[in-house]
Amino acid sequence: MKKTLCLLCAVLLVASATAKEYSISTPNTTLILSANEGKELMFNYYGTRSEANELRAAGRMLNYRAYPAWGTQCVLPYASLVKQHDGDNAVKLVVESVAESNNGGISKLSFHLRDVAHPALLIKVNYSAYNDCDIIKMNTEYINEGKKPVVLQKYMSAVLPIQSDNCVLLHLDGTLRNECNEHIVPLNDGVRTITSQTGTMAGRESNASFMLGLDGRLDETNCPVVAATLLWMGNFHFEFYNTHTAGVPTLFMGGINPTASDYTLLGKKSLSTPEMVFTYSNNGKGGVTRNLHTWARKHQIIDGTKEREILLNSWEGVYLNTTVANIESMTKDFAALGGEMFVVDDGWFGVKYPRTNVSSALGDWEVDKNKLPEGIRPLIDLTHNNGMKFGIWIEPEMTNTNSELYEKHPDWVLRHPDFEPTYGRGKTQLLLDMSNPKVQDFVFGVVDKLLTQHPDIEYIKWDNNMRIHNAQSLYLPKALQSNLLVDFALGLENTLQRIRAKYPKVVIQLCAGGGGRLNYGYLPYFQEMWTSDETDPVRRIFIQWGALNFYPSNMLAAHVCATTGHYTKRTTPIKFRFDVASMCRLGLELVPAEMTNGERAYAKRAIEEYKQIRPIVQQGDLYRLISPYEGEKNSASLMYVNSDKSRAVLFAYHIYFNINEQSQIIRLQGLKADAKYRIREVSPENLGHPVALDGKVISGSTLMNEGVIIPELTNRYKSKEQTSDIRQTNDYKSVVLELVEVK
Repeated sequence: MKKTLCLLCAVLLVASATAKEYSISTPNTTLILSANEGKELMFNYYGTRSEANELRAAGRMLNYRAYPAWGTQCVLPYASLVKQHDGDNAVKLVVESVAESNNGGISKLSFHLRDVAHPALLIKVNYSAYNDCDIIKMNTEYINEGKKPVVLQKYMSAVLPIQSDNCVLLHLDGTLRNECNEHIVPLNDGVRTITSQTGTMAGRESNASFMLGLDGRLDETNCPVVAATLLWMGNFHFEFYNTHTAGVPTLFMGGINPTASDYTLLGKKSLSTPEMVFTYSNNGKGGVTRNLHTWARKHQIIDGTKEREILLNSWEGVYLNTTVANIESMTKDFAALGGEMFVVDDGWFGVKYPRTNVSSALGDWEVDKNKLPEGIRPLIDLTHNNGMKFGIWIEPEMTNTNSELYEKHPDWVLRHPDFEPTYGRGKTQLLLDMSNPKVQDFVFGVVDKLLTQHPDIEYIKWDNNMRIHNAQSLYLPKALQSNLLVDFALGLENTLQRIRAKYPKVVIQLCAGGGGRLNYGYLPYFQEMWTSDETDPVRRIFIQWGALNFYPSNMLAAHVCATTGHYTKRTTPIKFRFDVASMCRLGLELVPAEMTNGERAYAKRAIEEYKQIRPIVQQGDLYRLISPYEGEKNSASLMYVNSDKSRAVLFAYHIYFNINEQSQIIRLQGLKADAKYRIREVSPENLGHPVALDGKVISGSTLMNEGVIIPELTNRYKSKEQTSDIRQTNDYKSVVLELVEVK
């Protein structure tokens, strides 16, 4: 059997010696393909920037189908499966033409593949390379040039053959308040899949991103790594094939999840699949992470190179009890701490069905005058008078059955006409059908009305708290029901495009019960993501660490919670909570009036200190030093370094105290070896008592090669003179150090 497979693969890998080679390059990587008119498109190479003749001499040029289709090699993995109107599902794709361009700093190759048996089907396989960062994007476009429909049963965005049979995979998974857990596993023989079927929260259980170590390991600094992420708002599907068969590469393919998504493509219509972003580095996990962060800030996130404000969100402070008195108190107190923005969360709306609990009022975006007699305006003025910007919460894709919207438009929700629907939050929540143009108009109108009436709203928190449980549209005809999961995402994207066209600068945070929508597909429309509803700092170390593998710090919102976490019920010191939240976009999620005097004094200092290091944290290059997922899972350390390596910020955390525990050596990265750096502790636990490293001047070479020891992380004891308001114990220790080059 294995011999037969080898012979079959050998035949498959043969290509014409006269095939023309096409390549596109980034500053440090190259992708090469070969194509002959009337022949299959072949993939040759992706990796370090190199010349084809040298790669060929070194035996590093593959010759594998770049976009395999079901039909002629059915025993092998396939990226495309198309059912014709007559039931035929065999496809043979050959090159018809090639288009090359270089515009706006992006080089593009587009291979037009025609189905030999059904020439009305054209598939464009597209590659784009950035000239200013090491990112290459792939996607496909399916075009039905005929009059009769075809059904796309599998329509992957990207295929990547990899010349290694010893790959190690890093991926993220999780659940509500436990998102972005990092997992590293070997790619053994067979098939491994990473998939999501939640519809609106495709980033929760599994994130649409991965890393592959190509030589049997995944370290931070010194191994070849490919990383990728899919830019898609809906369900996704990744497949990894490792046959350990001679001449057959490890194969990745990914794109829209085909489960329950046979897409009927009508005559004279097309469907573009979401883009898959790839990057490659010989500098380990750290190298590909920094590549992705650089690209994201420059090209994918709105205002990605700008600093984000420090905000207070009202949710964990007052939950649905949004009143003028509560907001006035929180706004005034937060301004006194140095806050920059105040965000009113859920609970401000509902007339016939007031939003007093989570079972009512979604869809009725009118102010509840019992809570806010004069509307939103006094809250905006109050916030502005305290020198801060104002933001507000909405959940425009949802409704409750207890709402005026549902009474008027019960046909706008997703549900089967003959079944009792599955309800979400509050046992009344239902999802609006974003495939319906009228619903798209409504959702756009929610934002448009709010910002038209109150043009000085500077921030919106856009939430989503329900998956697609009822995958049935009352708008789509029966013959197109399997288009729903794709059309929902496309309808949402269309709505967001309209919003951004009219309101390009309003800061919008995307929340999905926390981090359920952590995906770059949303980020042309949102400036930041709410990383998780879990604000407990111990859990947040792990969640933020995982997310930072792929997403930069300035788009990950991290908030300081109350002394006792609302979900874990864990009590942690305020310094630890601030130091964990400060590794990303700092915010608060508490009632300042409930803090002790000592906590308020520390919070004011910590906020001012964060403003000083914010440019480095939010825009610097990330270097991970000690992973919380390794060893005893007791410590973590990472650092950010600015572009000219003159400043850096080091974060070090020690979670649990053990008697006689030795302090770890932390070896820094990313500095200039021949430079000297002065060290300063940021926001020490007690003024006048910084760590021993404070004030020291040490060379970059020593800091990186020999490292530093911070004994205070494991054995800093509290003196009687130290205020008890800080509540510093020997658990939950943290130190933040700023390094400044001495000229």
